[in-house]
Amino acid sequence: MHRRITGRLVIATHNPGKLSEMRELLAPYGIDAVSAADLKIAEPDETGKTFQANARIKAVAAANATRLPAFADDSGLCVDALDGAPGILSARWAGETKDFNGAMARIERLLQERGAREPPQRKAHFVSALCVAWPDGHLEEVEERVDGTLVWPPRGDAGFGYDPAFLPDGHTRTFGEMTSVEKHGLPPHGLGLSHRAKAFVKLAEMCLK
Repeated sequence: MHRRITGRLVIATHNPGKLSEMRELLAPYGIDAVSAADLKIAEPDETGKTFQANARIKAVAAANATRLPAFADDSGLCVDALDGAPGILSARWAGETKDFNGAMARIERLLQERGAREPPQRKAHFVSALCVAWPDGHLEEVEERVDGTLVWPPRGDAGFGYDPAFLPDGHTRTFGEMTSVEKHGLPPHGLGLSHRAKAFVKLAEMCLK
């Protein structure tokens, strides 16, 4: 039995980009969202082997620390020619300084070393796993993906992370060239295009409507 999200919700992230997107997605539902960073909650060690496991670790830790429902995302970029890397290590590839320009350059260097120069050789996808955890142990979990191709050089300065290098299938602009509404805004105002938006639509059907 799915459980409805009501009242105050902790967004279990210290990532400003993710926080902004999550708040925008939750806003139409009147949810009072506060971030783990605002509450000074320490980030747990992400020891899971999958996106879903790491989302669960973050949501459960925040729910236990605050005694409030907590909403977490774990997401990343998976590159086919790199055997799925960076995957769950996507944030770590950017280092403590969050140097995603350096991380994108590292991916491009590895693709060049493997001779992946043409679009069919540069396929990739973003994954977003969402988890809502309650203090009593109840969980709601979903996962979605968006497929695309990596471009070089990166294009656009919108979004965050690897967005400027990711061209979603069926589109001529990278995530870095799209507005936030285009990328993850929900219909009828946006395309609901991103991995996080797709996962959120599933979660909303379960817990917010």
